Amino acid sequence: MAAARAMLDEIHPSIPTPPNDHNSYILGSVGPHNIVVACLPAGVYGIARAAIVASQMVATFSSIRFSLMVGIGGGVPNREPDIRLGDVVVSKPTGRLGGVVQYDYGKTVASGRFEQTGSLNKPPQTLLTTIAKMQAESMVCGSRIASHLAEMVRKHPQMQKFTYPGQDRDYLFRAEYDHTESNPTCESCAPMQRLSRPPRAENTPIVHYGIVASGNQVMKHGRTRDRLAEEHGIMCFEMEAAGLMDTFPCLVIRGISDYADSHKNNEWQEYAAAAAAAYAKELLCMTPARQVEITPKTVEVEPRQVASYGSEKSVGKRRREDPWEENQWKGV
Repeated sequence: MAAARAMLDEIHPSIPTPPNDHNSYILGSVGPHNIVVACLPAGVYGIARAAIVASQMVATFSSIRFSLMVGIGGGVPNREPDIRLGDVVVSKPTGRLGGVVQYDYGKTVASGRFEQTGSLNKPPQTLLTTIAKMQAESMVCGSRIASHLAEMVRKHPQMQKFTYPGQDRDYLFRAEYDHTESNPTCESCAPMQRLSRPPRAENTPIVHYGIVASGNQVMKHGRTRDRLAEEHGIMCFEMEAAGLMDTFPCLVIRGISDYADSHKNNEWQEYAAAAAAAYAKELLCMTPARQVEITPKTVEVEPRQVASYGSEKSVGKRRREDPWEENQWKGV
């Protein structure tokens, strides 16, 4: 939540919430958009809890249009795309998949291969249109993520731990080599088990668009990660999105803090969260206010239930004339 708050251009006063809404919110603005930020309770994860947070948010801010799920995730290393720690993965439809796949919901067929049953909804068309524009702009002008990160530290010097840890701290181990569980870091893991990759010329996060895998368990096994990634074209693993995609129109944005293997640790989490929040800010700055206005409210969207899923961060827009009027909130 700290990274999302730091990316706001302005912080707005809080407003009263109903007794049955247990979320904590931060209100503010980015460019022309007014924002409401919520996050999961400390130490709580998973699809069901994310759905509860989202449902309470929509009940309180009934004019939310759509959401950005901003946070961290485990990246799938590969030659192409070359995903590194600190990069950003954004959910985007490919083929028959809507951008998010629930990797622990389906069936195992005779060959031992996991077969997904059903599919999850796509992100809102307004956001997909903005993404297409962002991809074109970045080819010509580059991304503004680095400048947003620099501005964050300039405005909030106490957030130094959210800065880039360095390429020499980006360890990728062979998928079959498991972490020494007694050590919280990888300092005692065998150096000869690290995979060598060419250094990048710049430290700016690279944005990758594709399939995000969501489930109720943390992915911490390199071989399982690689098998599922090959079957579904997965770029990133996380734990909340599948609970929302069919009932709460959203785009998933994940900063890569680990490689979804047993070597997972906390060293990159702050920077990855900041990189994801910086991408979200760039996306909002490029999303026309008029496009938000004509997007249906979340409460008006008919849920698309294609599978029985057990049912983080969201942003919104309201009119400046009356900042207290609940029904002026529009989600983005």
